Amino acid sequence: MNVDEIRKDFPILGKFFNGKPPIYFDNACMTLRPKQVIEAMDDYYENYPACGGRSIHRFGLKTTKECDEARDKIRCFTGAKRKEEIIFTKNTTEAINLVSNSLGLARGDVVLTTDFEHNSNLVPWLVLSEKIGIKHVPVKSNKDTTFNMSEFEKAMNRNVKLVSMVHTSNLCGVTIPAREVIKLAHEYGALVMLDGAQSAPHRRINVTDLDVDFFAFSIHKMCGPSGIGVLYGKYDELQKFKPFLTGGDTVSDTHYDSYTLLELPGRFEAGLQNYAGIIGAGAAAEYLMKIGMNEIEQHETKLNEAMTKQLSDLEKLTLIGPNDPKLRSAIYTFNIEGLNPHDIAMILDEVANIMIRSGMHCVHSWFNAHALQGSARASLYIYNTLEEVRTFSDTVKQVTKDLA
Repeated sequence: MNVDEIRKDFPILGKFFNGKPPIYFDNACMTLRPKQVIEAMDDYYENYPACGGRSIHRFGLKTTKECDEARDKIRCFTGAKRKEEIIFTKNTTEAINLVSNSLGLARGDVVLTTDFEHNSNLVPWLVLSEKIGIKHVPVKSNKDTTFNMSEFEKAMNRNVKLVSMVHTSNLCGVTIPAREVIKLAHEYGALVMLDGAQSAPHRRINVTDLDVDFFAFSIHKMCGPSGIGVLYGKYDELQKFKPFLTGGDTVSDTHYDSYTLLELPGRFEAGLQNYAGIIGAGAAAEYLMKIGMNEIEQHETKLNEAMTKQLSDLEKLTLIGPNDPKLRSAIYTFNIEGLNPHDIAMILDEVANIMIRSGMHCVHSWFNAHALQGSARASLYIYNTLEEVRTFSDTVKQVTKDLA
């Protein structure tokens, strides 16, 4: 994996701001886009800007073909058996809501989550709790945010209909033992959905090998465009779903008193689609697969190990998550005593063009439960370098020193 060559693919990294290049460490929120993705989307807008799956003129047929090929690229990226199991959504949030509104949960059914879910995998279950009386049960994690398997085993019973858990946490980078979770849940007859927004961009995923029932992720976190996401679902399970968004392009025929749904995946992709986004999604998946997901994971671990070591002696810095960087994926979340997380982010940006995230990272429930006002979060990706990590660490040390 040649990081210098990879950086050449990202136009924004060649620009300077106040005489310095940007150091982009906000990848858990949104990644930068390579020229290969930008060009694929521009090609659609410039050369065949039409509807897919409807018109039979040359522009329409080209759009249909390119979108179909993009779906197959996502199938390859996820390890799904068939492309009909790939549903395009706006993002992970919509994908999870598609499941929550289509699964047919009833009063008394239990949904298990972790206790550090993104709001996208918490609020839908709270809404269903109010609306129809399901029961949402968060499984308590260990003190260092690692997954507590014994707590999960205690929570499992025949009333659990769905285990819906974040695969890799955007809060701390911890990855749950998905294979073990899925196996135990299936033994109790429960389905499993993984929020893969922070895992799909960073490691090799094979949904078939995992035997997961549903897997949701966002393309804007993996070098692709915003406004496009993916829900993978096992074919037989998706066939049982009743769509919660209906109308144009979800049906093959209608009468005044009846309708016929399209086959998968069309019945779940209502209305005119984000064709450029779908094409961009395929280009992003292809780009990452060419680099190699195992190589990406190894690179990020190396960066996180360096960052962790360089900041390990700062007494005023508190790390959220396990101390071992191998357990935190590409994420380094921290607080500095005496500084608001937003102040940390603003200082790093103004002093060294270092861009990080600050706040509660859409995990308000965890921060509220731990009486914390938020945190600063540096998140790494394929184009980040050890030199950037050193600049970040030196700047954080200087900020901490200035507080003394």
